[in-house]
This record gives sequence, C-alpha cells and structure tokens, in this order.
Amino acid sequence: MELDVKIINQSTNELPKYETSGAAGMDLRANLEHDVILKPMQRDLIPTGLFIELPEGFEAQIRPRSGLALKKGITVLNTPGTIDADYRGEIGVILINLSDEIFVIQHGDRIAQMIISRHERANLIPADQLNTSLRGSDGFGSTGKK
Repeated sequence: MELDVKIINQSTNELPKYETSGAAGMDLRANLEHDVILKPMQRDLIPTGLFIELPEGFEAQIRPRSGLALKKGITVLNTPGTIDADYRGEIGVILINLSDEIFVIQHGDRIAQMIISRHERANLIPADQLNTSLRGSDGFGSTGKK
C-alpha cells in the first residue's frame, strides 16, 4: 500500500526515499550550516529541513539507523520519536552519542530513519476492575521465568 504525504524540503539534500523494495524506513539527512560535534554522552537536536503533512490516523516514527548504532554508538534519544498528523514544524532528530569517542555530524549525513505508520485512537473507559488474564500483573521479565 502506498500513501501520499505532502513534504516541503528546505534543505539541499534529496528527499527521503526507500532504498530497497522491502524497506520500511526512509533515511533522514542532516541539514547543517556547520558540523555538529557530539562528545560522549552528549545529545543535540539535528535539523533535517523537512516538513510533512500526514493524514489523520497516521504518524511518522523517527528511529535510529542500525549501522550508526552498532558501529558508532549513535542513536535517537527518544526512540521512536513520534511526529503527529497535526504537526507542521521542521522534523528534528535528537541524537545522542553513547560511545566513548567524539562523533562529527556533517551536512547530508544519514542520521535516522522515518517510518510512516497507521495508528488507532483509544477511548479510555473508567472501570473498577479488569478481566483476569493468565499473566495477571507479572511484568518486567516475568515471561522469561522458568
């Protein structure tokens, strides 16, 4: 299924695109006037120069690039970041350097990936009790017990 999404590109980078026919995400690129230096454990908001208009019922999720995470220790701090359908501002990516080395971000670098997903809205219904389940209130690793 394909979905039409309006996009404004105020950067000199190409539009995000799917790199393979089975790809779920499109790479986002940094839109920078100057390099950004991320020291170990430092975070920064990296602009993309992109603005999108999503249909209601959809969100854009901003996720780390696996290669950057594995090879360089760079990840998206609030992963997945969510862009709501009614947001019209610039897409920014909060990157954090979890490595012990300085990482330099340059204009045009692929910094994250964006996935467009359908979502549901829930009606929360106040209740005095919930139906029981086999799991019950066991959490945080409980399904891995032997």
